This record gives sequence, structure tokens and C-alpha cells, in this order.
Amino acid sequence: MSRIIRLGKIIGTIIHYRLDTLLDIDNSSGKLAWLLTTVSSRFLPKPERSRGERLRLALESLGPIFVKFGQMLSTRRDLIPIDIADELAKLQDQVPPFPQQQAIATIEAALGESVDTIFARFSAEPMASASVAQVHAATLHSGEQVVVKVVRPGIKKIITQDIKLLFTLARLIEKYLPDGKRLRPVEVIADYQLTILDELDLQREAANTSQLRRNFEHSDSLYVPAVHFDYTRRNVLVMERIDGISVTDLPALTAQNTNMKLLAERGVETFFTQVFRDSFFHADMHPGNVFIAKQHPESPQYIVIDCAIIGSLSDFDQYYLARNLLAIFHRDYRLVAELHIECGWVPPDTRAHEFESAIRSACEPIFAKPLKEISFGQMLIYLFQTARRFDMEIQPSLVLLQKTLLNIEGMGRDLYPELNLWDTAQPFLENWIKDRYGRDGISRQLQKKLPGWLEKLPQLPDAVFDTLKQSAQLQQAYNKQQRQLELLEKQLRLQHISQWLILGVALTALYLYWI
Repeated sequence: MSRIIRLGKIIGTIIHYRLDTLLDIDNSSGKLAWLLTTVSSRFLPKPERSRGERLRLALESLGPIFVKFGQMLSTRRDLIPIDIADELAKLQDQVPPFPQQQAIATIEAALGESVDTIFARFSAEPMASASVAQVHAATLHSGEQVVVKVVRPGIKKIITQDIKLLFTLARLIEKYLPDGKRLRPVEVIADYQLTILDELDLQREAANTSQLRRNFEHSDSLYVPAVHFDYTRRNVLVMERIDGISVTDLPALTAQNTNMKLLAERGVETFFTQVFRDSFFHADMHPGNVFIAKQHPESPQYIVIDCAIIGSLSDFDQYYLARNLLAIFHRDYRLVAELHIECGWVPPDTRAHEFESAIRSACEPIFAKPLKEISFGQMLIYLFQTARRFDMEIQPSLVLLQKTLLNIEGMGRDLYPELNLWDTAQPFLENWIKDRYGRDGISRQLQKKLPGWLEKLPQLPDAVFDTLKQSAQLQQAYNKQQRQLELLEKQLRLQHISQWLILGVALTALYLYWI
């Protein structure tokens, strides 16, 4: 009954905000199209707000899970119109907090002691409240300032229920919208389900935070706060409290004479370092998770929090992505097409010259602008959209990378409008390929893998013997099968001959009988 009531509220919200106008009814067919056309034209008022604003307001009214979904959807500019994506990007993390006593009860149940015993001081008033958790300030008995992140009580049940409804809506969209299958709504909801369920596990977030901190332990460009694992559970996370300036607070950054050009460039370099050096990148780099340290404004340092969503690329994808990006830098569209086919991002029977022509048509108008005005993230979107026409299957890791790159590029341009991401990224990628696949890089990889090879070396003769034995057994089985087939063929041939002999004898006897 609760699911039916919830579905009724969703349908009521869709009607109230006239989200039916987002459907391409003119190009659809069937009874559903007729019903939507009749209802919308005769019974519903004409919407006054833009379609993106109406969708944003509808998601806000449906609660935290739909707000979070809208935030995620705003990053899928390869799937939705730009005006809707821009409006959904306005969705804020701030939602009404849950009661203080519930937060305290959750912490005490998880850690087995009262907050007065665990902490020297605990602020019951939350510092911030987001879709799945809220944060409280506290002080350890050592005097260290920390933050305590608490998952909303009962949120998993709500998420599970709403996810089921989202899957239902996605299947309806896929079935009845003219462009429903191309939008892959079921796939989008499936990705969202994995993402938001991962965010509920704060121990996973703690481990991700610790790994990212270790990767940049001595970096002047990026700082990651320390995690207190002794006070961390699946629904409670305690970590170092940072003191920084929001990356969106440009007046405060300007007031302390922050080197904006260096700050923007370091953001790009830090991102590519995470992607290519570590293959472990923070994939939720919206402005609410990024701060700037107050120390050394002439050599500014980023601070990142909320490492629940982490992206990773295989060596295979790293290599082909780097070569694709460099090929785009050089406007070598033939190489871009060949690389897509070679790495299997598009079907092997794709005609390279046709794919090359499509990429050129999409990219050349963009390159007509000055490089500093070209969005690197948008370039990737156009490339993926073009590749989809050739049946490219979008890889989740590449979607996360594209989303993060858009965030990084947007922040960089806000900090320093003259930022030329191309000038920053190109030498990084060239040096990475040279370092990774040059003589020294190959030598390092061989040294890294040599112990594993040496460990397996004594097993090699047995493996060869087993392989030869299996090959011999297969050959014997094949020969036996061949002999059985030959025997069966002989039997069929003899049966065929015997049938003709019987027929011949019968005809001969019949002839002799008549004469």
C-alpha cells in the first residue's frame, strides 16, 4: 500500500509540474500518446516555467532520493538536453536535517558508548545535511577537531522502495517513448542504484578517503583529511575537520591574493594524476566537496572531502583514452576512429572512414573557436554521442571520468576564465605515454611482473605437459568421433543399398510372377 501511495504522489507531481511536456508526443504512436495528448491539451494548464526548471522543482518536491538522482542525471549530458542538464545542476545538497536525537542514537548504537564518553565535545546541531547523511562537529579527547558523518535512519528502505519505482518508470519510458531505448533509462537507474547504495556504506568511503590521502601524502596540490577508523562504522564516519575556503567563494579567494591561474592549472593536473598515475580518481568533484586551504595562497592547495564515489580505469582503457585524447588534440580523426575500433569501443565491423567522417563533422565546428573557449568535457560528450551512432557501448568508468572532467573544467574556468585546459592536459598526457610506454616505463613494468613470472616458472613444465595431454585427449576424442561418424555414414550407406536391393528383389519377383 505504501508503494501505491508513493507512486500516486509521483504521478501527482508529474501532473502538477506538467512533466508530460518533456515527452515527444508528436513522434510517438499508440493509445498512450492519444491519452497524453488529450489530457494535457484539455485538462492541464499550459506550463509557464521552462521544462528544466519544472523537472528540478518536481525532483525537489519528491525528496532526497530524487534530488540525488537529479544531481546524477545532470552529469549525463550525453543523454539529456543541455538546458535540462544546466537546470538540474542547480540542485543543492542541502535538505532538511533529521532530528538531533536520532543522530545521537545512531552514533551511540554504532560505537557502543554515549557521545559524551566518545567525544570531549559534540554539537547536536548539524553543520550540513545532505541526501543520505548529515554532518556534526565534534572534538576528540586529544583536542583534535573532527566531523561526524551519520547516515539517515531508515534511508536504505526508502531508497530501495524509490529505486523500484524508478525502474518501473524507466521501463515505461524505454517502452513508450520514441527515443526511449537510446536513452537507456534502465541502465541509468541501475548505475544510480549502485552509486547511491555505495554511498550508504561509510566504511567504504573511509577506505577510499584513506587511499586517496596516501596517494597525495606529500603533495602541494591536494590535501585529503585523515580518517579515524576506530570511530568509523557502516553508518558513522569520523574524520579530521578541515578549515578551508569553498572553491565557489571567489571574493574570499581574491581577498587573500590566491594565485588563481596556478590554482586552476593544479586542479587539471591533479585530476589527470588521479586518472593516469593512480587509476583512482574522486568521481564526485562538485563544488560542495572542494575547498581551498587558507595557507600559502601564492601556492594554493585543494582540499577534497566525500570520497564515496571513486572511479578507476584499467591499463587498457588508460592507454587507449590517452591516445584518443592526444589524437583529438592533433585533430587526427582517422587515428581516433581506428583507436575506437582497435580497443573495441565500437563493433569491429565499423567502417573506419565513415566513423572518421562523422567525428570530423562533430569536432571541426568546435575547433573553429579559440582553444581557451573550447570545453574539453563537451568535446568528449560530442565524441561519445557520435560513437553511439556506431553502436558504441558507454563504459561506466568513462561516464564517471566524463562527469568528473566536466566538474573540474567548470571549476577551473570559474576560478580563472582564461584557463586553457588543452595547454595543461596535452603535455601531461604526452609525458605520461612516454614515461609509461617508453624504454624505462616498459623496464619498470617488466621488473614489476618478473617476480610473478618467476614464481610461476616451476609450474611451466607441468602446465605444458597438461596442455599437451589435454591436446592429445582432445585429438583422441576427435578421432573417436570421426570414426563414429564414418561408421554411421557406412551404416547409412549400407542401409541405403539394402533398401535398394530389397526393392530390386521385390520388383524382380513381381516381374517373374507376372510372366
